[in-house]
Amino acid sequence: MWTPTDHEKLGVVIASFRGTVPFGLSLEIGDTVQILEKCDGWYRGFALKNPNIKGIFPSSYVHLKNAFVKNKGQFEMVIPTEDSVITEMTSTLRDWGTMWKQLYVRNEGDLFHRLWHIMNEILDLRRQVLVGHLTHDRMKDVKRHITARLDWGNEQLGLDLVPRKEYAMVDPEDISVTELYRLMEHRHRKKDTPMQASSHHLFVQMKSLMCSNLGEELEVIFSLFDSKENRPISERFFLRLNRNGLPKAPDKPERHCSLFVDLGSSELRRDIYVTVHIIRIGRMGAGEKKNACSVQYRRPFGCAVLSIADLLTGETKDDLILKVYMCNTESEWYQIHENIIKKLNARYNLTGSNAGLAVSLQLLHGDIEQIRREYSSVFSHGVSITRKLGFSNIIMPGEMRNDLYITIERGEFEKGGKSVARNVEVTMFIVESSGQTLKDFISFGSGEPPAGEYRSFVLYHNNSPRWAELLKLPIPVDKFRGAHIRFEFRHCSTKEKGEKKLFGFSFVPLMQEDGRTLPDGTHELIVHKCEENTNLQDATRYLKLPFSKGILLGNSNQVMKATKESFWITSFLCSTKLTQNGDMLDLLKWRTHPDKITGCLSKLKEIDGSEIVKFLQDTLDTLFGILDENSQKYGSKVFDSLVHIINLLQDSKFHHFKPVMDTYIESHFAGALAYRDLIKVLKWYVDRIMEAERQEHIQAVLKAQEYIFKYIVQSRRLFSLATGGQNEEEFRCCIQELLMSVRFFLSQESKGSGALSQSQAVFLSSFPAVYSELLKLFDVREVASLVQDTLGSLPTIVHVDDSLQAVKLQCIGKTVESQLYTNPDSRYILLPVVLHHLHMHLQEQKDLVMCARILSNVFCLIKKNSSEKSVLEEIDVIVASLLDILLRTILEVTSRPQPSGSAMRLQFQDVTGEFVACLLSLLRQMTDRHYQQLLDSFNTKEELRDFLLQIFTVFRILIRPEMFPKDWTVMRLVANNVIITTVLYLSDALRKNFLNENFDYKIWDSYFYLAVIFINQLCLQLEMFTPSKKKKVLEKYGDMRVTMGCEIFSMWQNLGEHKLHFIPALIGPFLEVTLIPQPDLRNVMIPIFHDMMDWEQRRSGNFKQVEAKLIDKLDSLMSEGKGDETYRELFNSIIPLFGPYPSLLKKIERETWRESGVSLIATVTRLMERLLDYRDCMKMGEVDGKKIGCTVSLLNFYKTELNKEEMYIRYIHKLYDLHLKAQNFTEAAYTLLLYDELLEWSDRPLREFLAYPMQTEWQRKELLHLTIIQNFDRGKCWENGIILCRKIADQYESYYDYRNLSKMRMMEASLYDKIMDQQRLEPEFFRVGFYGKKFPFFLRNKEFVCRGHDYERLEAFQQRMLSEFPHAIAMQHANQPDETIFQAEAQYLQIYAVTPIPESQEVLQREGVPDNIKSFYKVNHIWKFRYDRPFHKGTKDKENEFKSLWVERTSLYLVQSLPGISRWFEVEKREVVEMSPLENAIEVLENKNQQLKTLISQCQTRQMQNINPLTMCLNGVIDAAVNGGVARYQEAFFVKEYILSHPEDGEKIARLRELMLEQAQILEFGLAVHEKFVPQDMRPLHKKLVDQFFVMKSSLGIQEFSACIQASPVHFPNGSPRVCRNSAPASMSPNGTRVIPRRSPLSYPAVNRYSSSSLSSQASAEPSPSTSSLSSTHSASPNVTSSAPSSARASPLLSDKHKHSRENCCLSPRERPCSAIYPTPVEPSQRLLLNHIGDGALPRSDPNLSAPEKASPARHTTSVSPSPARRSPLKGSVQSFTPSPVEYHSPGLISNSPVLSGSCSSGISSLSRCSMSETSGFENQVNEQVAPGSGSGYSGPDEPVQKESKTPPPYSVYERTLRRPVPLPHSLSIPIASEPPALPPKPLAARSSHLDNGARRTEPGPRPRPLPRKVSQL
Repeated sequence: MWTPTDHEKLGVVIASFRGTVPFGLSLEIGDTVQILEKCDGWYRGFALKNPNIKGIFPSSYVHLKNAFVKNKGQFEMVIPTEDSVITEMTSTLRDWGTMWKQLYVRNEGDLFHRLWHIMNEILDLRRQVLVGHLTHDRMKDVKRHITARLDWGNEQLGLDLVPRKEYAMVDPEDISVTELYRLMEHRHRKKDTPMQASSHHLFVQMKSLMCSNLGEELEVIFSLFDSKENRPISERFFLRLNRNGLPKAPDKPERHCSLFVDLGSSELRRDIYVTVHIIRIGRMGAGEKKNACSVQYRRPFGCAVLSIADLLTGETKDDLILKVYMCNTESEWYQIHENIIKKLNARYNLTGSNAGLAVSLQLLHGDIEQIRREYSSVFSHGVSITRKLGFSNIIMPGEMRNDLYITIERGEFEKGGKSVARNVEVTMFIVESSGQTLKDFISFGSGEPPAGEYRSFVLYHNNSPRWAELLKLPIPVDKFRGAHIRFEFRHCSTKEKGEKKLFGFSFVPLMQEDGRTLPDGTHELIVHKCEENTNLQDATRYLKLPFSKGILLGNSNQVMKATKESFWITSFLCSTKLTQNGDMLDLLKWRTHPDKITGCLSKLKEIDGSEIVKFLQDTLDTLFGILDENSQKYGSKVFDSLVHIINLLQDSKFHHFKPVMDTYIESHFAGALAYRDLIKVLKWYVDRIMEAERQEHIQAVLKAQEYIFKYIVQSRRLFSLATGGQNEEEFRCCIQELLMSVRFFLSQESKGSGALSQSQAVFLSSFPAVYSELLKLFDVREVASLVQDTLGSLPTIVHVDDSLQAVKLQCIGKTVESQLYTNPDSRYILLPVVLHHLHMHLQEQKDLVMCARILSNVFCLIKKNSSEKSVLEEIDVIVASLLDILLRTILEVTSRPQPSGSAMRLQFQDVTGEFVACLLSLLRQMTDRHYQQLLDSFNTKEELRDFLLQIFTVFRILIRPEMFPKDWTVMRLVANNVIITTVLYLSDALRKNFLNENFDYKIWDSYFYLAVIFINQLCLQLEMFTPSKKKKVLEKYGDMRVTMGCEIFSMWQNLGEHKLHFIPALIGPFLEVTLIPQPDLRNVMIPIFHDMMDWEQRRSGNFKQVEAKLIDKLDSLMSEGKGDETYRELFNSIIPLFGPYPSLLKKIERETWRESGVSLIATVTRLMERLLDYRDCMKMGEVDGKKIGCTVSLLNFYKTELNKEEMYIRYIHKLYDLHLKAQNFTEAAYTLLLYDELLEWSDRPLREFLAYPMQTEWQRKELLHLTIIQNFDRGKCWENGIILCRKIADQYESYYDYRNLSKMRMMEASLYDKIMDQQRLEPEFFRVGFYGKKFPFFLRNKEFVCRGHDYERLEAFQQRMLSEFPHAIAMQHANQPDETIFQAEAQYLQIYAVTPIPESQEVLQREGVPDNIKSFYKVNHIWKFRYDRPFHKGTKDKENEFKSLWVERTSLYLVQSLPGISRWFEVEKREVVEMSPLENAIEVLENKNQQLKTLISQCQTRQMQNINPLTMCLNGVIDAAVNGGVARYQEAFFVKEYILSHPEDGEKIARLRELMLEQAQILEFGLAVHEKFVPQDMRPLHKKLVDQFFVMKSSLGIQEFSACIQASPVHFPNGSPRVCRNSAPASMSPNGTRVIPRRSPLSYPAVNRYSSSSLSSQASAEPSPSTSSLSSTHSASPNVTSSAPSSARASPLLSDKHKHSRENCCLSPRERPCSAIYPTPVEPSQRLLLNHIGDGALPRSDPNLSAPEKASPARHTTSVSPSPARRSPLKGSVQSFTPSPVEYHSPGLISNSPVLSGSCSSGISSLSRCSMSETSGFENQVNEQVAPGSGSGYSGPDEPVQKESKTPPPYSVYERTLRRPVPLPHSLSIPIASEPPALPPKPLAARSSHLDNGARRTEPGPRPRPLPRKVSQL
């Protein structure tokens, strides 16, 4: 039987359980489970990670943990009893675990590895804590490490800051809000602003001395030198180097590493230097012979310096190389470092050996203990400590030092009968009183052990040597008395013996007879002469002699022979036990000289503070001893001395001695009667304050009152203990009288100078320290009353000195922080006076920082849910006194501009945060009774209204994201909980007081606005939280959004007819609330929309306002970035808001206005779909087609469906920016034209809008025109730019603005030049189908035609599309997909190339128009595109398969011409026609003939650099014909059977025959031209061509042509009838489609794709997908059909794969019937140069060859043309020849021929070839005249089918019409009557006939214009 568990509540899974049993719960190792019931070795419960799923699991799989249960029962909460740090570690590591894996996915490797190390470290520390074997201190240390690492990880991962107290997490419910704020702020400040270290240390490591000629040992001495004060500031670091310049003891790091400790921040400045002095140990002269002298001397070698500021720039440990300098004269050695610092170059130079000193220097920051912890390896290996000279900045009690520093300064010696100066060496010994020499007490520096003697370095031949060597003598105190230092002077001979001869000595005692030590300073010692062999061991013989010249001069009784020789030393004592001060000794020995007591007490103030603190206890004993001796006589003096000592301890240097005085008072003070005298003298001083002229001494007394009271209280306690509490009343009266004097003094106002107020300030600043002392003797209430009276006596006028006001507030602050205030009894007494002063300051907005601190402390003492009566009463007082002023202060502080300085800004934020925390704390403490009292306290509704407005405004400020730092989620949740609780209380007041006749719009609007922004806060969006965080928040606070949503609904229902005031203003805010993906919140909020629509319908009969507001708000929500990744789900669920949710739709359907309501919902839903797509696309990093397409879709929606002009214009500019970013300059220009079309050339003023300033409509239109022209220029769309130039020029001309008119004409001229001079690439066009439901709405199940980028081929385009849609699947066929693909939950892409069909043919067919001009019209303003697919119809003839090979031609019509405002446009209509084999043959021959004519014409007019293209074309046609090319056509169509069975094709057969004959004529004429220009080396080829031509003629049955071929050229019709499947019969356009003969990458595996070199691909009709981008000048020649993937109607494969190899190989790559599906096989033999380039009117090859046989012809092609193609983008352009009007000109190149493509082969296009030929007649050059009627005047039914019903979108720029040569947009149109044509024609002879011909065409109806445009108001 299952029974509830009592103790087994929590466990950890120790083995994974699959849960395969019935009701089993699947568990993983490490899961935490909560146990509900147990039964026979099984538990029932749930895993904490998923509490909704409950099940059973074996008890053996779980390790139980101790826990306690909160809220026992159904909603019980189990909390583990383990250490809170362990709990936090566990939950944090779990959260990190998932995020850590995401770091790896996001490729953030650095953080991934760092976090991994930290997690392992935390696990290790956790293990240590769990074991429980740590000491208390070690446990604290481990916890500190753990929390530091947890905080670091949380910060790196963007998680919340955790408030902690003593390393444990804090529950916000258990502490006041102000305390929580302080904890958060402390941790935040600690994180953001690392504490500036006040102590610094310099680590020095000596590496080596690099020198070329050392050979001697060296001594290196480091020290720190202050160049400002010109003195050393540290001891010396001394080390020895061997002969190689390396440390002598490398195994002892302390001998070559040192730490210069205790450098203050003031010492890290530029004038502090590291100085290095180097002394060599060797012969006197560096270059002396080895045998000259065997004695070793210390001799100067060199010096180096480095400024310590150079180390501040970085913490580098890299070795530094210091240059070593030597002084020019040895006598300057003592100051060489100063000369180097001052850069006195004349006094020093580099050492002769050019030495360099390698050292490592590093600055370390923090106290020495911290350094020991952080750099433990340094200390563990060993490092010497080098101290500062003297005491450090802070002297610590108990510090034991007794160091005497001696500097050997200089000497003055006589020659001693020698001709040259002496080489003097000084030897120093320390001799104790017994005469023995002290060993090991002379320290040369740290790093070297102390020695028994010191030898100075020797200066060569110098009788006035200067050494300046510093030595430290750490002599013990007990050895000091009676000891002296002896200096011996010797002359060092440089002779062979190297003797050192003693010639004198000096000495100095360390202590004087009166007990004082040797005074600091410089001492001139007497040099006593002696013989060389004098024995100085017996000190008594010379100690009676005078030692100093100062003493000698002072004591005239001593007679001594005058001596000229002197020796100077400087001494400096650093001792905590000895003194040099006689006054101090006199005071301490006062009993021996009672008469000197007064003088000693007076001199105490002059004694140095360090001397006093050294003997602090002795001094205090002395003072109180004197007081006991004669209080009447010395009371005042002792009091003054005591005040001096107390104030001395206030100094930061001696601050640490306060505990010493406290210990003295507690343990050693014995003056039981002292309190009477102290009180009496103190009262005397207080009473004299008003009379005294000078207040300094009185202020010193008041400053010391804390310790005076400590002495008074301790003295009284001692007296009470001794007497049993006598004279208690007397003592109380004394204290009362003293405080009465104080109150009188405080109540006085300072009328004259500020001396009185200064004294008041001094008293107030130290008065709170007295409270704790008074509490030792008096009751809490008594002390509180005394303090209240004292503080209450302060003058309350605001005009007193500001500094005094601040001090008063500080005194209040210290009172609140004192022990006295913590007691509830005393707090209730003190609170009114505290609040009074706070209120006064807040009202004046003064000292806000201090006010905030005091308030925080007040609330810190009031814990949450304190139901004690005293606390409730305190809250009553605070609410009445401070709530209103607190709200006003927050409003005032937050409305101020933030200060600029970082420190000030930090303080500003602190003040705001603390006041906010105080307000929240107060509101959280308020109960129903407090709220009721508060609301009842308002006398009028106006007061209540002002209060409510004020508090709502403050709440809105608290909700701001910037109110608290980003990671303060804990604080935000507490604040929100307080806000919602308060709002629930106040909403009742709103309902009761401000409805019906008292309705107040402002207050209700403020309420709703607050509620909406409350719900929308980021910190309340639980969906974004981790599961564990979400669970914690829901357990503690619930979902506060739902609570507030219910409150909104409730308040809205109460409004009644007043709802109309909030429509449509609240539609946007409420819509924003419904966007939150919280079902309960939605269910609450959605009915409000129905209500709004209903009231709006009642008021105005429609929803226009509701609709407009909804649309505006939806768009603005997107603009605000609401669509980022975390809000994805939010936007996905907006459609259900208006769709599946039944509440709104069903309600609407019941209403009379349901039609308009449903329509509104449909519109908004469609807009939302587009906005969703837009937001998704905008999330991408780079600009791609999706972004642009999505923006176009949205832009059209705003224009056509919503008619929102302002939104429309905004999105025009967004689209424009996208185009500019993607460098789509042409599209950018077309986009800006949309805005331009909305404007007129008028002077109407326009407001400032977007980036446009306020200006007239004319100015803005001018600016737009210029910008558009610039973009057309950058996009090389110069023809469009010319038209706009003309338009704006007309405007300038009409205003007589000739200056700008001139500029515009010059710009127009420059555009013409660019057309003629610059190369333009012709882009490829691709048809793309997007199928499947996973595509964005604007693409879904639609097909588009896209304009490719420059050099972009099919394969590159396909890769780009697949990268834009990485989840898309590429379809492997070109068939129209079925419904299953349309409805699939996937993305399918169908891509293939299509051919543009220019709408206007006039420019293309006109003779003499340069290709530079024609190229524009081939690929611009294109509405129609085409692609072909070959298939067999009927039975296939194996002998000649072309009899049954048909072509399916698909034409695509776009909604707008390309290029336009996008690189792609949707296909609006498809037409499919079938071409018979005969029609195909006619088209092939027409195109080939036209190509031949073009090449011949170019050759004649010398437009070609060489003749190779013509040679290849002729060779291809003639060779193919000879080898059976056109014979296949004859076999297929000229046989009797075909003619009889197809009587309707008679005209076509005749036409085919004409074309064959015409081809023969053209070939003959071409051969004649070829003969004229062919180079000599190609003559044999030409002869071969002529021979083959005659063979070809005979195969065609042509014997001879007429001798004179002068007849008018044959006029060929431009097209032939087609069988149309989908539309009315229509003839094909003269401009046929291109079929690209390459395999689609979607059709076959990559192994079968084309791969060709750039030249060979140029030889083919179209480069393969894998062709280099340099391989072709443009996408495809118009005489090539598009790539068509495999047909659904597949034919059986040929078994004989080489059946037609001969015929197929006769076809050129352009002629062979190959496509992506039907490539042509090529025999290996055909790879020979030129032989494969067969060309002729040959039937098509069989399409059904197997894939491996379908190799591209381009593969086997090699180029023979060394010359560049004329329009190749890779070659320089060739000077075009301007033909004269009388010369013959062939028609311009219509198709992009291989000649112009850099091609080296030519041929009939593939099977699905389009009719692109011009039908200009063939004109014979012999006659040199133009035949009349030549041209392309084909009209009637052969015109392309017009889209009669097409209404162009509003952004249509170009009109589809055939009336003009160039279709123009309305905005670019030019009046026909007065203007020249868009592009002025060349002065050709045939021009008029062409124009006439064009005029006679049948003109279809023009393309309908868009609806009348609205003139923009923007």
